[in-house]
Amino acid sequence: MPRVSMSSLTPPSEGDSAPNFTLYTDEQQPWRLSDHLDQPTVLLFFPGAFTSVCTTELNAVNNDLAAFEPAHVVGVSTDSPAVLSEFRSAQQLAFPLLSDHDANVCAEYGAKYNQNFTDMELDRVAKRSAFVVDQTGTIQYAEVLDDAGQQPNFDAIKRSVQGLKGQGSGPQ
Repeated sequence: MPRVSMSSLTPPSEGDSAPNFTLYTDEQQPWRLSDHLDQPTVLLFFPGAFTSVCTTELNAVNNDLAAFEPAHVVGVSTDSPAVLSEFRSAQQLAFPLLSDHDANVCAEYGAKYNQNFTDMELDRVAKRSAFVVDQTGTIQYAEVLDDAGQQPNFDAIKRSVQGLKGQGSGPQ
C-alpha cells in the first residue's frame, strides 16, 4: 500500500472513492476496508482512548449499535493496538478499534490535526470524524470536526446507513 503524504489533509467528500487501507485491530489482526464492503461501513475517527469525549462518543454508538445495522462499525485512532484493546475491554465495545499509529490513514481522510491539537503542537492525533462508505467503496457521508469536544451527527450517520439498506453487495 502506498505511503500517504502527510500534507494531504483535505477530507474526501460525499461521492468520492473511499481511500482503501489496512490497519491493525485492537486484537492485532489486519483489517482492510475493501474486505468489508459486503455491507456499508461506518468509520469513526477519534482523538484518543480513555478520554472523556471519545469514551462518550464510542459508548453512545455501542449503546445504539442496532440502529447502525447493517453497517460494519469501526473506530480509528492513533493509539496503539494494546491501548485500544484495553479501552475496548474496559468499555465493553462490541465493534473493533483500529490503530493508525502513524496517522497515515487519518491524513488520507483529512482527519488528522496538523500540529495544532494543543499548545504542545501534537502532530499525530486524529480529528473526530465520521465516514459512511457504501458497498461500492464510495463515501456517502463525510463529517470532519475541528473541535474535538463536538460529537458527530449520529442521526445523519444512521440515516445515511439506512438509505443504503438493500443496495446489494460490494464490487465484484
